[in-house]
Formats: sequence, C-alpha cells, structure tokens
Amino acid sequence: MKKSIQNFAVGLICSASMLACSKSTTTTVMPVTAVRVNDIPADTIVGLSAQGAPITNGKYTFYSIEKNAIVPNTDSATTKWDIAFMSTRIITNGGTSGIGQGGAFVFTGLFDALKTIPTDSVFKTDNAPASYAITTGSGKGWYNYDGLTNLITPLAGRVLVIRTASGKYAKIEIISYYKGGVTLPATASDMDKLTKQRYYTFRVAYQPNGTKTF
Repeated sequence: MKKSIQNFAVGLICSASMLACSKSTTTTVMPVTAVRVNDIPADTIVGLSAQGAPITNGKYTFYSIEKNAIVPNTDSATTKWDIAFMSTRIITNGGTSGIGQGGAFVFTGLFDALKTIPTDSVFKTDNAPASYAITTGSGKGWYNYDGLTNLITPLAGRVLVIRTASGKYAKIEIISYYKGGVTLPATASDMDKLTKQRYYTFRVAYQPNGTKTF
C-alpha cells in the first residue's frame, strides 16, 4: 500500500470479541483490511471502533494514518499514533494529547477539491479539556447532533486536515458514524441507534513525502 498519495475510506466496525478485548488490560493490535466498496476510488478499512465511554471506560482507540494500523493503548504516550477516537471526539498526537507534532484544522470545502493545504492555514493543537484541534460539539466540527432523533450526521463540506505525529499531512472526510457505513433513518429503533453508533467510516488521503499537496 505504499503510494505517493494514499486514498482510502475507513469503516470502523467492532465485533463482540473486540469489545471484550478492549475491556482487558492488554490491548491487541488489530490488523486493518482494505476492500474495494461501491465505485469509490478508495479503499475501505475495516477493524477499528470508537466505542468510548462507558463501554471501554473512556479509553481512546489510537490509529496510525502513516501505517494504516490500530495502535495499542500502551503506546498512547508515543509518536506511533496520529489520531484517536472516543465517541464523537477525535484527538491528534500533539499538545495536551500527545508528544508528537500532531495538529489539525477543519477545512470548509469538498474533499476532492482540496488539492493543496492553503499557505495561510493554522494548525491547532489539543488543549484539553478547554479545546481540541478538531472542535467538539454539534455543528462546530465534523458533525451535527439532532436532539429529536438522537442521530449524529457528518456535516457536508467539512474536511479534517491532519498533521501527523511525525509532521506529515493527511485529509479526512467522515462519511458515517454508524455500523456498516450507513445513515440511520429517523425512524430507526432506539436500540439500533444505541448499538450501531460509534463506528466511523471515512476517506483519508495521506501524503508520505511531507508536502502539503494531495
């Protein structure tokens, strides 16, 4: 999978066995499998969940964009990971969240149209709990929460521009927050809304040569 530019969509799916593993004190690194889905010119990566609290007692799922792999929680204090997920929150490996050069900002525009990171872009770093590089809250970062339906929907035209732990660059478009990469209807049962949430699907383009051009 070594390309000058890697494009892939990431579906985050957790099985019952994975949940049992995440509760234990030992974290197993899960392999990530790429498959072609629909006619999207990208890969779908399956095998990563963002269940978060209370299912895993508030633990993040750490992920390396550079290596396309899940990183064990025991390596959370290293530069082996680039972003991490817990429920709707996404952190980067920098600032108060990590020792890396990580940072991010939310770009307003189309994923495919972002060919080069603008020169005047300002990468923010996490300053938890006051603020995060990827802004949290409905309508402020990457998603909208509908209080009437209790559904999370990615905001259209929002691209997460990521500076990795090693100072390289990637862009991410979140497609879905629900299992299978679907959009749950407002009429979905409360059980479906509860059990199928916190499974991300997203596209990501990573530039391994360190430039800001995709």
